[in-house]
Order: sequence, then structure tokens, then C-alpha cells
Amino acid sequence: MSSKIIALAGQETLLACWSALARTSPGATLIRSAATAAAVFPTWAPLNNAIRLRTDDGAAAAAVSQLTSVYADAGVGAWALWLPSRATDLDTPDDIGDVGGLTRDTTTLVMQATALRGFRRHEGVVRTSIAAATRATEEPVLAVDLGEPERAAGPAAWVKVQDDAAVAGAWSFLHEPDCGIYTVGTSPGWRRRGLARSLVEHVLADAARRGARTATLQSTRMAQPLYESLGFEPAGRYEEWLSQ
Repeated sequence: MSSKIIALAGQETLLACWSALARTSPGATLIRSAATAAAVFPTWAPLNNAIRLRTDDGAAAAAVSQLTSVYADAGVGAWALWLPSRATDLDTPDDIGDVGGLTRDTTTLVMQATALRGFRRHEGVVRTSIAAATRATEEPVLAVDLGEPERAAGPAAWVKVQDDAAVAGAWSFLHEPDCGIYTVGTSPGWRRRGLARSLVEHVLADAARRGARTATLQSTRMAQPLYESLGFEPAGRYEEWLSQ
């Protein structure tokens, strides 16, 4: 049986971010073994994701069985397994065509920027709570209703305020020399105005000021041109599978 470790750019940053978030969510934890890392969030459904850390021929079914037990023990019914791939585009066929008991879902492109110079801060980008930044990716949040940033160590949450409302949001998390950027989004009705670009530029400028030398993120096909214009390059992808 052959075995190899696949660690994509920013993967350790992502796992460290999940671990930090787990310390703020009731019953949450990051369970890591030689084969997988599972973020278990009983009260925060979107974060119930696992990454396969090692590829072993014929071991996919065992990994799924183990993860099913982990999530069931925590009372989590729906979760996703991410399979890292060295493919650097979204069109290459999957490395694995079947993961028993799971349903193929989306693919995200891992992208990395290795030079964080020349980015500038933008007026109207402010720190806020994680809840407010997440909500701003789906609907405008009045500036007067934005919460204070969390005091606990963890991701920094950012919003872009336009016309007295937060209309775009993102998280950032600094881990050693890398800054992970997550949940970037713009409210419907405010898209294609350059707001996400100014938000990400501001986050990158802040990360560089705090000592980051690289930045990593996961991109959809739609967002890829934006990130490429900011100097990000494809570094792999996650092929995602759902438990339900």
C-alpha cells in the first residue's frame, strides 16, 4: 500500500484558524489524526469540514467511516470531506472518482500570493465581529449595527462600509508567516463595483504590516480573475464531498 502526504499552501493556516474558532464555539474541537483533520462544530454548521491529510490506497472508506463516527458522536449530521489535489485548475478530472457514502459537491481552487508589497488600506474598511462580517456577504448591515471585534484570539473580521452600510465582508487569520483569507463575499446588489477588491487589498496591507510574507485563500471560478489580478497564483485545489 502506497501512502503520501498532501499539504496544500495555506492548509496549516486553515487548520489553525479552525482550531482558534473552536475555542469560541460551544462543544467545538479540531480532531487531528495521521490521516485526517476534522473541524467539529455542533452549533456552527458551515464549519463542519474535514481535510484528508494523507492518501492511502484503498483507505478512503475507512476514513469516511471514522469521520462519520466522529461527527455522529458530536451530534453533527451533515459534514464535508475535502480531498487535496495538486491540480491547479478547476477543469482537471478528479483524482478520486468515488468516496463511498459521500456525494460530490464543489471544487475550490487554492491560491497563494508570495509578495505582499504595494497593497494599500482603503477608506471604509473596518474591523467588526465575525457574525457581522459573515452577514455582510449576504445582505447589507447598517454601520450602526456592526458589533465590536471579538476579544479572543482568532480570525479578524472585516467589512467594507458603503453608504452607511457594510456590504462586503471577509475574515483573515495570521499563522506564522502566512495570512489566510476566508469567507470573502459581497451582498447581492452591490457586486461588480470593486468593493471586494478594496476589501481584500486592505486585508493584505494589514497582514503585511503585521509581518505576513504570504497569503492564501480558496477561490471559486467567478472570483479567480480578481485574485489573479492581486497577484495570487493557483497552488492546488480541494475536491469536496458531502455526507448528505
